[in-house]
Amino acid sequence: MLVIGIILGIILWGGFNWALALTNTEQFCISCHEMRDNPYEQLQDTIHFTNRTGVRATCPDCHVPREWIHKIVRKIQASNELYHHFIVKDVDTPEKFEAKKLELAKHVWKTMKSTDSRECRNCHSFDSMDFDKQESRSADRHEEAIDKGYTCIDCHKGIAHELPEGYDPGDDAPGEEGEG
Repeated sequence: MLVIGIILGIILWGGFNWALALTNTEQFCISCHEMRDNPYEQLQDTIHFTNRTGVRATCPDCHVPREWIHKIVRKIQASNELYHHFIVKDVDTPEKFEAKKLELAKHVWKTMKSTDSRECRNCHSFDSMDFDKQESRSADRHEEAIDKGYTCIDCHKGIAHELPEGYDPGDDAPGEEGEG
């Protein structure tokens, strides 16, 4: 009985991890037309999609934490997105998506702010920046961000997706300009 329990536990845990890995792919993210036709299409026109280094960020790189506990919390939160996709259908057309885009973006920005832009920091860090190789304006802004305790999303809204219609940088707290 114990051996059967262990085997079943391994199978269930393996299946859970397989499903978790499967849902952390760009292909999974863009399998629904709302994501493929809206945010993913916008991503393709940004530096996070095509750049001189050939390094490309995928949807999970920016929207799914790497640490297990944070990843599980995010997956639970994503169940609300599935509810809206399958039941409410409130972003199932480009027009509906645009109408909700500012609200959705503000939610993502708030989350990123509360985690100190954790997913951005998987690839970017102030410690790795060579301010001498940056344009002086960028270097000055990054040094100011360090001094004032800003996080990536404070200044880089719109870096991977177009800013929503109706977005007003004046509504942000100091240091939260919406530039990309």
